[in-house]
Amino acid sequence: MRRLTRKTIIRQLGLQPRRLFTLLVPLFLLAAITPAPAAQVTIKFSHVVATDTPKGQAALYFKRLVEQKSKGTIRVEVYPNASLYSDHEAIEALSLNVLQMAAPAFAKFTRFVPELQLFDLPFLFENTRHLHRVLDGNVGRALLRSVSKRGLVGLGFWDNGFKQLTANRPLVYPADAAGLKFRIMNSMVLARQFRALGAQPEVLPFAEVYGALQHKTIDGQENTLSNIYSKKFFEVQKDLSLTNHGYLGYLVVTNQLFWNQLTDRQKEIITSSLQEATAYIRGRAAELNRQSLKAIRFSGKTRIHDLTPEQRHAWQTRLRKIYPEFYDTIGRRLIEDTVAAEQ
Repeated sequence: MRRLTRKTIIRQLGLQPRRLFTLLVPLFLLAAITPAPAAQVTIKFSHVVATDTPKGQAALYFKRLVEQKSKGTIRVEVYPNASLYSDHEAIEALSLNVLQMAAPAFAKFTRFVPELQLFDLPFLFENTRHLHRVLDGNVGRALLRSVSKRGLVGLGFWDNGFKQLTANRPLVYPADAAGLKFRIMNSMVLARQFRALGAQPEVLPFAEVYGALQHKTIDGQENTLSNIYSKKFFEVQKDLSLTNHGYLGYLVVTNQLFWNQLTDRQKEIITSSLQEATAYIRGRAAELNRQSLKAIRFSGKTRIHDLTPEQRHAWQTRLRKIYPEFYDTIGRRLIEDTVAAEQ
């Protein structure tokens, strides 16, 4: 049997080698200039709260926007309820480039960005308008840039809301908290806040709070109404005081290695989607907290204490005294500029 060689094939096709070369060159050129299909990008997004909380809903809204705008070339996998990582683990995973996005509370960053302790200061913000003026202004932009020292890219701030206090006795004056043990995130400011009340702070992961309250290894905790409701803390706490004493928000971050690998178009899709998700959740967070308070009242399981102006003033006076202790670590100018932004 006659062996087919390259020359034999060309001869059988009736083509001269030079003619074949002339025909194939345009095909090679076309292949060279035809763009390859966009590579699939997968974003693993970890957070520690339920899907029906402000952060949980913002993450799903962000996922939907990104996948729609990218026509499916960017896929977002959301992992709620610490099902992938705790917040502390997520920051480490981001640094190692095995996680692409997370939205930890500010307190989780303060080991390497002490300025972010600003948001843990009690009674710093008069209202939501004051808060957003700070987040959207020079202070917020500077704090987004500050996480770059950890190899992270700050993308934006997401609201949860203002924190309330729960315990198994009424907390209407600062002295009522004395002697109690409160769960806190790992934050020097939050620890000092409770010590100023004569209480004992106890650092615990969010996922362990319900069990600790149930078994009375802690006496109380601080959180937003949506977290208190979604995690059922109200079922194991007799009293809820509406103090609005502190802000709970989240810093949405990615890692620089992942970010630098993206095209300009992919970055634009992610940043624009995040901006839309931020605007969406600001309104939604307030509504979810209102709905949660209504549901807690309806349950009848927890006594709810609305503070009078005089009671609220007593809390403010006691807790604002700790500000000077953090002038060096947070920055006196930063604290004063934040307070002045309310004017």
